[in-house]
Amino acid sequence: MDRIDVPFLDLITPHVEMEEQLVAMFRKALHSAGFIGGQPVHDFEQAFAGFCEVEHCVGAGSGTDALRFALIAAGVEPGDAVLTVPNTFIATTEAITQAGALPEFVDIDESTYNIDPEKLREYLELQCDRHPSSGRPVSRRTGRTIAAIVPVHLFGQMADMDPILRLAEIYNLLVIEDACQAHGAEYFSRDEQRWRKAGSIGKAAAFSFYPGKNLGACGEAGAVTTNNPEVADTVRKLRDHGQAAKYYHDVEGYNGRLDAIQAGILHAKLAFLPEWNRHRRRIAQRYNQQFADVQGLTVPAEPSWSRAIYHLYVVRVPDRQEMQDSLKAFGIGTGIHYPVPLHLQQAYAHLGYCKGDLPVTERVSAEILSLPMYPQMTDTQQGKVVMALKECLMSLSSTS
Repeated sequence: MDRIDVPFLDLITPHVEMEEQLVAMFRKALHSAGFIGGQPVHDFEQAFAGFCEVEHCVGAGSGTDALRFALIAAGVEPGDAVLTVPNTFIATTEAITQAGALPEFVDIDESTYNIDPEKLREYLELQCDRHPSSGRPVSRRTGRTIAAIVPVHLFGQMADMDPILRLAEIYNLLVIEDACQAHGAEYFSRDEQRWRKAGSIGKAAAFSFYPGKNLGACGEAGAVTTNNPEVADTVRKLRDHGQAAKYYHDVEGYNGRLDAIQAGILHAKLAFLPEWNRHRRRIAQRYNQQFADVQGLTVPAEPSWSRAIYHLYVVRVPDRQEMQDSLKAFGIGTGIHYPVPLHLQQAYAHLGYCKGDLPVTERVSAEILSLPMYPQMTDTQQGKVVMALKECLMSLSSTS
């Protein structure tokens, strides 16, 4: 077995630290037989809504469920198209297609890796016509009416929301945030002159609580946040077979409820999330400082309008495979998020995209490498990562 001195992700330490609290919560569920819904779900929803500075939070079975429910509840309909980015986990586009719509891709900003508002504007102006009655864009590519934009706050960094919202207003588009990697990230709105939390800006937003997220369950879980009571009410029905009350079904829905045990775990962990995020930011700052003079390495950019929470710390390197193999030999775990952009995945071959259609995404996806990042990471562990990466870069440069 390969030696790993510094894991890419440590999911053991925080759970061991919280073991007694989590076991007590689980024991309470066993003694009450409260496994589905109930007070634990309500309490977590209230707490997470407060954390995100929104009026409503509705728990769901996963982040994919949450995004699908958010899209449907916000008004995306079968036959629509939805704009998003190709450098995201496939759950983003699965939610779009499962809502009956079709994803269309806009390229990204090369510094933030999020949707490029200027390319979004160009897409709407140059690749769409306007529907005569709704005023919405009609894609020349597919002939479908574009109903929504899904900006993805990738790696814990907020997309630049002000210009996105301005375009959405001009073109009568919904904005649904994919905040699945952005629990607690903040965006400074220059239009409103205030900081806003991820999940509080669009008509609705989706969060994932997959175990590796900044706020992670011990299994699958997700949530929708919104300031719109109608959206929240619709999501509550969609997640529970369309029920307004038990056995009274207003619509046909899904089985996408948040388990009470997972809600209890998330509620317990939520108290630690601000401090965990501060640790992540400090770790990212130390990485940036220690990599400042390293040639051939691009560190994450954080614009003045963003307070990222570094779900991932992603650098760009030449010869990525060689770098990843060399770091593995040093006992350093790494990841790649994501090696193949969605527009080039076999699952979306039917959409007709070709290599070269989204050049920034394609260039970035060939160079990105995720380094170890978790709140319990020690200075010693981080020092090993920095030393190993510098030595690997020197070795690779001397042989090239």
